[in-house]
Amino acid sequence: MLLVATYWRTNLTLRQVAPLFGISKSAADRVLDHLAPLLAIAPARRPRKNTVLIVDGTLVPTRDRTVAASSKNYRYSTNHQVVIDANSRLVVAVGLPLPGNRNDCRAFTESGIDRACRDTPVLADGGYQGTGVLMPHRRRRGQEHLMPQQEADNAVHRRARARVEHVFSRMKNWKILRDCRLRGPGVHQAVLGIARLHSLALIG
Repeated sequence: MLLVATYWRTNLTLRQVAPLFGISKSAADRVLDHLAPLLAIAPARRPRKNTVLIVDGTLVPTRDRTVAASSKNYRYSTNHQVVIDANSRLVVAVGLPLPGNRNDCRAFTESGIDRACRDTPVLADGGYQGTGVLMPHRRRRGQEHLMPQQEADNAVHRRARARVEHVFSRMKNWKILRDCRLRGPGVHQAVLGIARLHSLALIG
């Protein structure tokens, strides 16, 4: 477990990590393949009553171009949809990775993350139109300004939604999410495992 955590945290190559644990590179590769899936966050359970969720997508630069695409940051990346509990900031669910050029309103359903949000209030930014989540008020055609109450609602919405950005910031302290060399399901396993480790750190 420590080897996997070290690999994700430092983003050193397995050839560099293996000597730290006195094993060969191939043995380190087998350890990663075997243990990484076991660290994955558990599937989302039915949320408790009065729970509010927050959803957003984050881009993870990924070298495996079979699962990635050039995105708005001009790097090949994958789009990962993440749902957190608005109160505890624990990660509730992570969707399947999609190419980084996929917009959030499509990724919400295509990643399967919508299933974790059923029958529960969900906050999101303006990129989730048509998904049924709670988004900020927007000016209608011909409307110069929002009404004061709408402005106040948007301010509350921004403060609450900022919590998911804080979660992303903490997760990306794990350097593998800044430049992932893993292929195939590796990037998804890394995001799932780091999401679980983030939640465990919050619980203490």
